[in-house]
Amino acid sequence: MRRRLTLLLVAIAAGIAPAAAWAAAPRASLTDIENDVMCVTCREPLIEAHSPQAYEERGFIRSLIAQGMDKPQIERALVAQYGPAVLGKPPASGFDLTVYLLPAAAVLLAIAITATVLPRWRRSTQSEPPRAPGPAVSPADARRLEDELRVFDG
Repeated sequence: MRRRLTLLLVAIAAGIAPAAAWAAAPRASLTDIENDVMCVTCREPLIEAHSPQAYEERGFIRSLIAQGMDKPQIERALVAQYGPAVLGKPPASGFDLTVYLLPAAAVLLAIAITATVLPRWRRSTQSEPPRAPGPAVSPADARRLEDELRVFDG
């Protein structure tokens, strides 16, 4: 018996037998599920809903937890009972997949535009020749400017 236990521990450590296969699946909790599903009549998270439908959904979830179902099983049962509107997040398939892909695509596009435009902009500002000074001021204009400035200085 001791040798079998040692072999099992060595197999788990080596990654041959995943430890999760030997551990019991975590029990689902009502609070965890309420955060991820919606009240189908209120259209708000079940944890915040207080309608008769919300209480019915909670009772259904409690009965499924009592049967020993885990979270994915309970979510599938809720979809079968109330339809896909009960899920807080759209399924990651079909057209609903765009909800998950569009933000990532927008970020990648912004990075690509920045990586393309920024070096060009920096090169264009660095390659401009220094501006030549303006036309020289004649001595008469310089005297007139000094006289006008003295008037303002008072």
